[in-house]
Amino acid sequence: MKAVFRNWARNQSATPAEVRAPASAREVAEAVRDAAARGLRVRMTGTGHSFTGVALTDGLLLRPERLTGIDETRDGQVRVAAGTRLRAVNEELARRGLALANMGDITDQTVAGAIQTGTHGTGRAAGGLADQVTALEMVLADGSIVTMTEGDLFDAARVGLGALGVITAVTFRVEPAFLLRSERRPMPLSEILFSLDELTSSNEHLDFFWLPHTDTCLTKRNNRSPGPAEPPGAFRHWLDNVFLENTVFGALCAAGGRFPGAIPSINALSARALAASTCVDASYKIFTSVRRVRFLEMEYAVPREHLAQALRETRDLVELRGWGITFPVEVRVSPPSDAWLSTAYGRDSAYIACHIYRPTPNPAYFEEVEQIMTRLAGRPHWGKLHTRDAAYLAGVYPRFPDFLRLRDELDPSRLFTNDHLRTVLG
Repeated sequence: MKAVFRNWARNQSATPAEVRAPASAREVAEAVRDAAARGLRVRMTGTGHSFTGVALTDGLLLRPERLTGIDETRDGQVRVAAGTRLRAVNEELARRGLALANMGDITDQTVAGAIQTGTHGTGRAAGGLADQVTALEMVLADGSIVTMTEGDLFDAARVGLGALGVITAVTFRVEPAFLLRSERRPMPLSEILFSLDELTSSNEHLDFFWLPHTDTCLTKRNNRSPGPAEPPGAFRHWLDNVFLENTVFGALCAAGGRFPGAIPSINALSARALAASTCVDASYKIFTSVRRVRFLEMEYAVPREHLAQALRETRDLVELRGWGITFPVEVRVSPPSDAWLSTAYGRDSAYIACHIYRPTPNPAYFEEVEQIMTRLAGRPHWGKLHTRDAAYLAGVYPRFPDFLRLRDELDPSRLFTNDHLRTVLG
């Protein structure tokens, strides 16, 4: 029986003709040449944390389990094999007294999967993972292995969707390990809407969550600290990050799924339970979170100046439609990026992420919020659900035609395509 690949959210699956787990760039190149000779398409998957079909194939699926490890650190840079999970990168960098300047909140992703789909995190001046990349090693459609540090291919391939080749190693710019002071504070959405400029300018890393059907947000303000470290105790960490944010939250989502009419009351109860807290800890421990409740997600990046409007319209839409939305709406920010298909390319950006409890999908919620975001020139996160096609994306990414030109040159036979890429790239 052929192996079936399923993503983390269990909303995408594929049955590839063959699965391989290469352990080196040379083995990846051999697999690519073999697939081309046999007329099979090729995709390298990560750990399945994309909600779209970006990693699917009915041809040759390359698995990342053996393509792992940190090869070297020197001159403020670290070279990492593409299949290494971010969790392992964080832990090894910490052991060496180093850290990434910024990252997203999920650590189960592989480094290649994270950068190829544009994982971004939140930062006033620190960009996403692709903006911390200084070199890429990649296998092209002809089986050649190239390393790039600058130029058009480098700028295109950092967020390349796996459409230009198979990433086999990533070199990141790193810095001495640092502490972050994390301040969590409930705050009314109505107040946040009038103080967005002050909040984003006065915090290095701002992240906040709005609870639908309430006027309550949980803000997370993370700023560098000289120390000393004041991490939460083991019990407090388990209580907040495992029990409350996962076990209890999962039970509330399940209750809301069974009794949708109770969701506004459930969210009101959750809002009243929010409390302020502060800790100081290693940066990667502050940046990242535990996510065990399965959900579906759509996230859009809009120009930073449109954030307040986008939030107001989303709030009004939820109340107008009467949907029961248990999951908070998450908001983050990012400085401009120079990676061609980065959602932050060329502009200060704000991210609005909508989630739905996996057992109770609500397509209308995503569809109508998407209409708000696209009217504001929004760019969908490449790894999260959306309905945009190449015609729309060409209008919001200035270098989109250049990306397609490079793709035509490097992969004219579309060895690295799949159904999802045919939609978003044409």
